[in-house]
Amino acid sequence: MRDASINVLGGVLEPCSTTPLTGFFRNGCCDTGPMDHGLHTVCCIMTAEFLALSKYLGNDLSTPRPEYGFAGLTAGDKWCLCAARFYQAHEEGAAPNVLLRATHQRTLTIVPLDILTLYAADLSDAAG
Repeated sequence: MRDASINVLGGVLEPCSTTPLTGFFRNGCCDTGPMDHGLHTVCCIMTAEFLALSKYLGNDLSTPRPEYGFAGLTAGDKWCLCAARFYQAHEEGAAPNVLLRATHQRTLTIVPLDILTLYAADLSDAAG
């Protein structure tokens, strides 16, 4: 079961990425539900700096893991990131950019909208 697919701006949740295929449900969207304990709800555009931080913190997103069908992420890839990890990256000064329209509203239970907007890659056209 999934939570309502609404983004942090109050609109319909847009897809984040199908290449690579992301999301807790691996449907390309940052949808969430009761089984998503990590709250994989923030659609981010990966940077080398963030990927290095994530690896340092014990979540290596850049190394391919073929046994899980995971090719590894590189800078520029879009990925549904855990809300708490995004907030931690913000605190460390290494947060990646965010696509607000593809970021699930449940993110707001962990990351305030004003922090998300600091990294918004789609803010200039978010009203349209």
